[in-house]
Amino acid sequence: MPITFAAAGIDYLDAILAGGPVGLGVLGVLLLASGWSWAIIIRKSLQLRKAHDQSLTFLESFWQSKNLPDIYARAEMLKESPVSQVFRAGYVELVKLTGEGTGGKTDADGLENIERALRRAATSELTHLEAQTSFLGTTAAAAPFVGLFGTVWGIMRAFNEIYAAGNANLATVAKPISEALIATAVGLFAAIPAVVAYNHFVARIKVLDSEMANFASDFLNIVKRHFVR
Repeated sequence: MPITFAAAGIDYLDAILAGGPVGLGVLGVLLLASGWSWAIIIRKSLQLRKAHDQSLTFLESFWQSKNLPDIYARAEMLKESPVSQVFRAGYVELVKLTGEGTGGKTDADGLENIERALRRAATSELTHLEAQTSFLGTTAAAAPFVGLFGTVWGIMRAFNEIYAAGNANLATVAKPISEALIATAVGLFAAIPAVVAYNHFVARIKVLDSEMANFASDFLNIVKRHFVR
């Protein structure tokens, strides 16, 4: 049964099909963008939740243990934690410079190498966390304008048809214009969840980025105290 709006007598299925190739193309793009945005939202929500939970678990283990090899083994089981991956990069570089990572010593140049390793790992993890969030930002910014384009195109078609029929009254104008506004509604339907999710993810990623920066600073201080001669 076709979906109708009783007050205006609009058959939405017919309205969509009457939009022509341009109107159908606009709606198709918006629906695809909306579907892909929701897939990203679900996947990114799960990823950031795991990253947060595993980072808390790793930091608790790190500060409770004084054995770096044990902490490294623990970090390998928490691969969704960006903080644990930063530690792994720093620890691997420390082992290269000191031999065992617990008894040897390094110098100031070695400390700089460890700092660069930590920075590279943090940048890599940040890039991984931010992956695909730009699509949400693009959808949030562009979808309303794409929908508006579909509406403008539909209104132009409607006025052309009204002009050709030579009958311009409220009854003949209201229906085609209402049908043309469907594109704007679909554009907002795609944009609103995308912009809310994008802002939420950006805020959570900033928190994880700060945690990586703070941990890298703490790890470097530990290295300075115990492994730099």
